[in-house]
Amino acid sequence: MPTVRVKLNSTDISTINDICNTIKEIASKSGIAIRGPVPLPTKKLRITTRKSPCGDGTATFDNFEMRIHKRLIDMPANEKVLHHIMRLQIPKNVNIKIEIKD
Repeated sequence: MPTVRVKLNSTDISTINDICNTIKEIASKSGIAIRGPVPLPTKKLRITTRKSPCGDGTATFDNFEMRIHKRLIDMPANEKVLHHIMRLQIPKNVNIKIEIKD
């Protein structure tokens, strides 16, 4: 039976966890056993910049960091569950990718 893999990416961990919980609720109501959400390693993007705009003065730096959180959910392919997942209201800061694997 084919399986469905749902990949979620977001910079906000609370929204991605909320979406994972709603997907788990949809699957449990329909009686499907899912595997996940599996937390994948968090990607940390770091940028170091000078504080002084002109470049003169003391060499002080600012460090900025953006974290990208990832989750992975596997479930058997079921048309009703997939239809409910595709109709979810997903915020703009969350990327979702649904793949069907054999």
